[in-house]
Amino acid sequence: MKITSAEFVMSNSDVAKCPKDRIPEYAFIGRSNVGKSSLINMLVDRKSLAKTSGRPGKTQLINHFKINNNWFLVDLPGYGYARVSKKDKKVFQKYITEYFEKREQLVCAFVLVDIRHEPQPVDMEFMEWLGTNGVPFAIIFTKADKLKPRAIENYVNTYLQRLLETVWEEAPKHFVTSSANRTGKEELLNFIANINLDFKANH
Repeated sequence: MKITSAEFVMSNSDVAKCPKDRIPEYAFIGRSNVGKSSLINMLVDRKSLAKTSGRPGKTQLINHFKINNNWFLVDLPGYGYARVSKKDKKVFQKYITEYFEKREQLVCAFVLVDIRHEPQPVDMEFMEWLGTNGVPFAIIFTKADKLKPRAIENYVNTYLQRLLETVWEEAPKHFVTSSANRTGKEELLNFIANINLDFKANH
């Protein structure tokens, strides 16, 4: 898939106010500092469609971007950032939970995981919650340029094995990416393009 247009549509914290267009929607979420904004900008070939920040937890709203006029890319707040109060964290978690429970246009969530870190309980719990609530998702391992190919392979295998030890019968679909050297871009966009085709055929 070639990205020909990417436009910011809206930011908000109320799921009921999200765009009404009946087009497929893909949500990107992960812990703070996982490289989400850089990945989104790499995917759409823009330097600053999603705002990158040195300060974790910068995205604090549901951000909708319309891509190629026929699907939405949704940039969601990171979870587990330390710089907001417990009260704020609860509010964010409430509307993120609502988003996943109520957003009918959502066809796939992408959970971003930094390939340099051990499997984190917060990521595992979040994926378990998605699975339990029937939300389709795939894992995106980020920052692959920081490791050698053999280390990447070992890490991914170990990570998926850990998932299979919990509630999963089979490992979720996964992608290995690097915003720095554009690894994984084609695979990810082709995956989205195929789901879009299915969506079109069934609606």
